[in-house]
Amino acid sequence: MLLTIILLILIGGLSAILGSIVGIGGGIIIVPTLVYLGVNHHFLHGITTQIAIGTSSVILIVTGLSSSLGYLKTKQVDIKNGSIFLFGLLPGSLIGSFLSRYLTLDSFNLYFGIFMIGVSILLMIRYKIKPFKIFDKPQYERAYIDVEGKTYHYSVPPFFAFCTTLFIGVLTGLFGIGGGALMTPLMLIVFRFPPHVAVGTSMMMIFFSSVMSSIGHIVQGHVAWGYSIVLIISSVIGAQIGVRVNRSIKSDTVVMLLRTVMLLIGAYLIIKSIV
Repeated sequence: MLLTIILLILIGGLSAILGSIVGIGGGIIIVPTLVYLGVNHHFLHGITTQIAIGTSSVILIVTGLSSSLGYLKTKQVDIKNGSIFLFGLLPGSLIGSFLSRYLTLDSFNLYFGIFMIGVSILLMIRYKIKPFKIFDKPQYERAYIDVEGKTYHYSVPPFFAFCTTLFIGVLTGLFGIGGGALMTPLMLIVFRFPPHVAVGTSMMMIFFSSVMSSIGHIVQGHVAWGYSIVLIISSVIGAQIGVRVNRSIKSDTVVMLLRTVMLLIGAYLIIKSIV
């Protein structure tokens, strides 16, 4: 029992630290870890693929809220444009949460493995792809001045934002990953958000999308509440540490480590689904 608690503390804390630094929430670490320990090796009793996804969604509510409050204090959250994204993200998250009931272990391993590799590639190239300029319209433009005095100009057309975030929302509820893994690269590459604002705004959206997807998973009984309590406590602490680390160091090293781990996990899951 003690070993289980220690393990859950490490999972919740480390996932929240990494997720807050990069702006992906940490669900992309929690879900495969719970599936690996609970479904594959039965170390965590009562865990199924759906319960791992639902439990992660509940944890991300706390991680998203804790991180968002920290980023709001440092003015790294674009509330106005973030609210536009929520129009697609919220209904998509609810839809995805109900679609998750159809995932088998093999299908989860295959699809989530492909998803992990795709996200790791996005993290790898997100600074190398020049931001798109096709959405530069004066009525949507916003200026942001960072702590170094550099000015950024970016815009969010509502209709395109709705279409893209609706799709991301479905994946959020389906996999229990919060959506930040896709939203952060999307804001950087397509909408040309300043990096630090993209991370902070992503955490705000993770909070709201996780609330919506959690409703669907709770209704279906897909939450392990006993494990959730330990994960929530450690995630709150980890999220605040991640926010502080984000302000003090460059996140490139963390991103490089994270994408390498994700590539390996993704490849493992795909192989596991085949053999």
